[in-house]
Amino acid sequence: MGRSDSNQNKKSSGKLVGSFRKKNYAKPKVRAKSKPTSKQSENPDLVRLNKYVSNSGVCSRRDADIYIAAGQVTVNGKTITEMGHKVKLTDEVKFDGRLLNPIKREYVLLNKPKDFTTTVRDEKGRRNVSGLISNASKSPLLPIDKMDKNATGLLLFTNDGDLTKRLKSPKNGLRKIYHVVLNKNLRSADLKKIQEGVTLDEKPVRVQEISFVDDAPKREVGIEIYSSKNRIVQRIFEHLEYEVVKLDRAVYAGLTKKDLPRGHWRYLTEQEVINLGIIK
Repeated sequence: MGRSDSNQNKKSSGKLVGSFRKKNYAKPKVRAKSKPTSKQSENPDLVRLNKYVSNSGVCSRRDADIYIAAGQVTVNGKTITEMGHKVKLTDEVKFDGRLLNPIKREYVLLNKPKDFTTTVRDEKGRRNVSGLISNASKSPLLPIDKMDKNATGLLLFTNDGDLTKRLKSPKNGLRKIYHVVLNKNLRSADLKKIQEGVTLDEKPVRVQEISFVDDAPKREVGIEIYSSKNRIVQRIFEHLEYEVVKLDRAVYAGLTKKDLPRGHWRYLTEQEVINLGIIK
């Protein structure tokens, strides 16, 4: 309706039109949508309880609704069964008596390229792997373990402290396979020594398997090991007076480099996360 039409109708209908227009056009300005927006801006940390529970890794958001309705979730000691209930990130939320962490757990697998450090902070200003996954999450993700600057291959990042602790434990038995390139051919006698187990720091280090790479020089070997000690592969060969020229981690706890080019990353699938969780 144009301005001239509006004026004409107003003149012809008198006060009735004026009051009608006031009801019809003034009300939307104070409709409920504006108020929640204001509240949300005042309380950016408020999240729905089902999302809070889901982000903690207990279950899906849909299942969280079922558990909430069944009275299995408490907020600050009070049982909540209301659908759509919102909580603060600082609230104490428990599921079946277990305290929950509301931060969504994320898992990112990187095929690390050469010349990137894995330290959290590098005072020398060298390129860091964190920059390669900076777009993967809003939450800080840390690598499970460390790799040398010149080493390449699979590196797992997460904000899941429980999983990190479990995977770094010497008792977990994580399977890792490396492609190793040495500065000289590996003697058969030394290969046998590694198979039988070498002693480092007065402790035996055993490998599950070691063999020469097919159709490659004798300085290239594949080695499968379960040890979680830092630089363990390099130290094994250094102990026998070899230098590791290249080291590439091709398998990590069942995860492989399939469809993951060097320098690229991907999220773990739900099944991969489950598999990692059950590794002993």
